[in-house]
Amino acid sequence: MNTIFFCKPLLSFIIVVNLSFSLFAQVSGKLTGTVKDNNGEPLVGANVIVEGTTLGAATDFDGRYTILNVRAGTYTVKFGYLGYKSQKVEGVRISADQTKILDAVLEPEVIQGEEVVVVAKKPIVEFNQTSSVSSINKEDIKNLPVQSLNEIVNLQAGVIDGHFRGGRIGEVQYQVDGVSVVNPYNNSSILEIDRSMIEEVQVISGTFDAKYGQAMSGVVNAVLKTGSDKFEISGETYLGDYFTTDTDRYPNNNKFNPIGIQNYQLSISGPTGLPQTTFFFNGRRFLSDGWIFGRRKFIPTDKNDFEKKIFSPSGDNEILPMNYSYEWSGQAKLTNQSLKNFQFNYQATFNSSERKYYNHGFRLIPDGTPKNYTTSISHGLTFTHTISPLMFYKLNFRQNYFKYESYVYENLFDPRYLEAGQPKGDANYEDGAVVQGVDLGRFRQRTNSGVVKGDFTWQIDNANLVELGVEGQYSEITFGPPGFFVTTNENGVEVLKPVYQFPRLPGLRNYYPKQFASYLQDRIELGDLIIRAGLRFEYFDAASKIPSDLQNPANTIPGAPESQLVNTKVKTAIAPRLGFSFPLTASASVYFSYGHFYQLPGLNLLYDNSDYSLLDQLQAGGISYGVMGNPDLKPELTIQYEFGLKQALAEFLGVQLSFFYKDIRDLLGVEFVDTYTAASYARFTNVDFGSVYGFTLSIFQRNLANFNTSLDYTLQFAQGNSSDPRETANRAASGMDPRPRDLPFNWDQRHTLNLSAIYSVPDDYSISAIFRFGSGQPYTPEIGSGFGASQETNSGRKDPYFLLDLRAEKYFDFEFLNFSLFARIINVLNTHYVNGFVFNSTGSPDYTLTPSANRSALYDPSRFYEPRRIEFGISFRSKLL
Repeated sequence: MNTIFFCKPLLSFIIVVNLSFSLFAQVSGKLTGTVKDNNGEPLVGANVIVEGTTLGAATDFDGRYTILNVRAGTYTVKFGYLGYKSQKVEGVRISADQTKILDAVLEPEVIQGEEVVVVAKKPIVEFNQTSSVSSINKEDIKNLPVQSLNEIVNLQAGVIDGHFRGGRIGEVQYQVDGVSVVNPYNNSSILEIDRSMIEEVQVISGTFDAKYGQAMSGVVNAVLKTGSDKFEISGETYLGDYFTTDTDRYPNNNKFNPIGIQNYQLSISGPTGLPQTTFFFNGRRFLSDGWIFGRRKFIPTDKNDFEKKIFSPSGDNEILPMNYSYEWSGQAKLTNQSLKNFQFNYQATFNSSERKYYNHGFRLIPDGTPKNYTTSISHGLTFTHTISPLMFYKLNFRQNYFKYESYVYENLFDPRYLEAGQPKGDANYEDGAVVQGVDLGRFRQRTNSGVVKGDFTWQIDNANLVELGVEGQYSEITFGPPGFFVTTNENGVEVLKPVYQFPRLPGLRNYYPKQFASYLQDRIELGDLIIRAGLRFEYFDAASKIPSDLQNPANTIPGAPESQLVNTKVKTAIAPRLGFSFPLTASASVYFSYGHFYQLPGLNLLYDNSDYSLLDQLQAGGISYGVMGNPDLKPELTIQYEFGLKQALAEFLGVQLSFFYKDIRDLLGVEFVDTYTAASYARFTNVDFGSVYGFTLSIFQRNLANFNTSLDYTLQFAQGNSSDPRETANRAASGMDPRPRDLPFNWDQRHTLNLSAIYSVPDDYSISAIFRFGSGQPYTPEIGSGFGASQETNSGRKDPYFLLDLRAEKYFDFEFLNFSLFARIINVLNTHYVNGFVFNSTGSPDYTLTPSANRSALYDPSRFYEPRRIEFGISFRSKLL
């Protein structure tokens, strides 16, 4: 079925697109510059070649050259001209969607065949950017104490725990090689990417070009590694564990198990033996027992006499991990360039994991909590055709598949479900811990999307790089419980019964939304003046139905106007984007950018609980329907402004100051709809609002006495009427004033500081550190208990935090192998609190003014941040053959 589903939308989009084009595909950059002699005269017809590729160009009458579609990476560029010494520039770094300027001055040749070799220096500040963009390449990543893409992203200025400059979670576009890997169900990435796959990561935390859509706060584009024409094998393995002596906060975790964490990774790349065809393969196995453990005192089928307070544990008292993670991941890529001016590429990236999430109530019966399984794959074909040295197009055909399941036993009718029954505990025994039964919850979410993108780029002249294109996505989204348990009355006896369908209880549901976008953009480069202007068109069809009259939603009010189900409206939006960058001096520039950014909320909030026929008993009262879904929601809108200054203070020191403002409109919130009978219900709609303003200050120091350091500070004010779309409904249900207010968002961390430092002696050793400080996020203080005890929402501040991570590596060079030993310590200071749970009466996670009422929470280890983690490992890389 999956194959049939994928082919149908894919063929449909091919017909619709009909070889329409988009732009750069966000995986390649542009190389340009001039070639002159030592008298400053342009050399006409000089050859410029990017070694290891088929890319090259000849200079024009002004000595200028331009090479498009250079995949992100590090290259050697060769300049040649008859009668002059050829020149090789090594270590030229090309970043995705950026222009690299590389000029050359050639000297007359005295001896035939003379060649000059120089090493390119990365500029301390990139002056051709019109917004806040960070490009982190594999050389930068390998020395830092980071392992995953998310860890890399969270180190960037303005990013706090996945929130980009004060936006809600889910407002970021995640891409792999320029194609979205976002699950539209909840707007999160379907892939978890290990650093061993990454060639470069581009993080845009400010405004971004018209080529990017379905994002309001930022863009993350991971450019993955590709094969070369030489064999290479590399790998890494490390072992470790969480280590803390604080058994009060982390019970059952009082010893270091050197195999509590295991990581095994292998990469192989090289030629396939076919003409101009290369491959890259990466595989990784990761196992972690986590840092929270339970004791198997009971098993799910134990029977206890709650009336007589007689408990009969039959467990073996074994200590079991309760927040473990066992994962497989990998990448496979095949590239063919055997046809002149054509390139074909197939790539597949996958994840598969089994996890448990800690539930404090089941700490004595850990076998009763569900396991969570995730399978995801993003794969497809990329076709690139270079029409001329200044024009090419690229077509992407991708399938994004994601499946998540949660259950204790896979089979709904597994007899162990009924034998164990519902979870039960006693408030006077172990603070209410569950002592028999299992979690009966079951859930499945599956997204199967076909994505088609066209990419077109044309360097019209030396000043104008035109980019245009289209993108379409068709998805099948399935979610809900794959069977559940209901209590029925049979002969006067309550019986637990497994069912797939039950009146008024929805099971699995299927939806088929469609998305389409197109854009046009011009990148204008007039010397040092850079202008990036574009326009984006967005289209969305939820392909669902809603009542025609919301005041009679279930069409059950006698005498009221008839309500029928009607199709949801197609939503469209036009988003302008504009950016400028121009020089103040030879070492300083200013930039300004502005744009409208639209994004649909996670589609689960459109589709979940959207069956309005269930409101047929609304007028009778006494029934809680929760917040109704709304498939007719509009896209949310953020209007962003950014102004910044970049200054190179010296060859090794640079600074960037960026001011930003975000006007957030049509955010997802809750409205209350009155029926003709004066009954009311809540439903999602676009009513919430917010704003974010602040600045980031970044200081970069490079290649000074083997030191590389960077420091960034963010001051931010993020506020609005609600932090969660359901907040208004929750306040109303609690008898509180639900009217809009302008208050700090839950994630409004006022001050954030990131400092990274690397001391590296090439081919010998390296030592690195990452230090992070946060001033603490808001919480709602409480005085006393009961109704009216809560103070103004988010008027208190949680404690600040400090985090320190370290990494050290020693390199060894053998004849055919580069080998290293490394150690990594995460959370060296054993910080136990980072913006987590606090008791409202104290603002602390450690104590409360009402301990008798909060005994269970006081002993819940999931309140705290993960403890110190120590890892030791080895890595190797074969020398190119």
